[in-house]
Amino acid sequence: MEFFRIHRTIPFMRHALVLNIVSVVTFLLAVFFLFSRGLHLSVEFTGGTVMEVAYEQPADLGQVRDAIGKLGFADVQVQNFGTSRDVLIRLPAQKGVSSAEQSAKVVDALKTVDPSVQLRRNEFVGPQVGDELTTNGLKALAMVVVGIMIYLAFRFEWKFALATVLANLHDVVIILGFFAFFQWEFSLAVLAAVLAVLGYSVNESVVIFDRIRENFRRYRKLSTVEIIDNAITSTISRTIITHGSTQLVVLSMFFFGGPTLHYFSLALTIGICFGIYSSAFVAAAIAMWLGVKREDLIKHSAKRDGDPDDPNAGAVV
Repeated sequence: MEFFRIHRTIPFMRHALVLNIVSVVTFLLAVFFLFSRGLHLSVEFTGGTVMEVAYEQPADLGQVRDAIGKLGFADVQVQNFGTSRDVLIRLPAQKGVSSAEQSAKVVDALKTVDPSVQLRRNEFVGPQVGDELTTNGLKALAMVVVGIMIYLAFRFEWKFALATVLANLHDVVIILGFFAFFQWEFSLAVLAAVLAVLGYSVNESVVIFDRIRENFRRYRKLSTVEIIDNAITSTISRTIITHGSTQLVVLSMFFFGGPTLHYFSLALTIGICFGIYSSAFVAAAIAMWLGVKREDLIKHSAKRDGDPDDPNAGAVV
């Protein structure tokens, strides 16, 4: 399905050098903020108190946050757990205050709003759990990257595999750079969004690379740069439909999902925008700089099926 079709190839690669310089500068700034400011990690990573409370009626999460906020706790996570009457509360660790004292203060504050509230569970999450989550998160990220490289190397060619991985790391680091610069809370939900962006960006790169391979088969007279420009141009309509519809869903979560989904949807929004950019201008451009050519993608004998004006039509590859 296409909303429109562009009949004239847009010369994207003409601006590849300038756009890649912008990408490098943005990437380096993100790395700088990651090392200078670091990530503002949530309770899952740093440790703290986890409470589960129950109400007789559906809980008003806004009132719960306001009641806890008056106690002076910062970076408190409040969300429904199981049903609308069950609420899960995560409190950051405080020096000189035990987990039992924290939970007692919170329960007293909640009872001033609704005396029916009951404490179901109270646990202390130690920093060692956060270290384990960090290690497992990095392992998951590394496994995704390795899997992407193996898949693309088999389906296309190692130059495309390397280009895609570099473009995906570009997206991930920039997302983390935003969270480090603005000191947004980095939670398990945000980590899940980062991993989702990896797969999302790969999908866009595969679509463009598949069209590049198809163009190499069809158009013998076109240069590599013209082949890449044509592939990106011919997939624009598809990109607008898929990314536009996905972004509408993500924006719905951002505006109407409440604080629980706020940073998750924010990370996805940044990832979708930079994923489109990196697939077209980073991955494709890197493949071009690496010298991808027709012989890299068409290695088997096949009859030519396109470009009827080419005098070599019907020749064997």
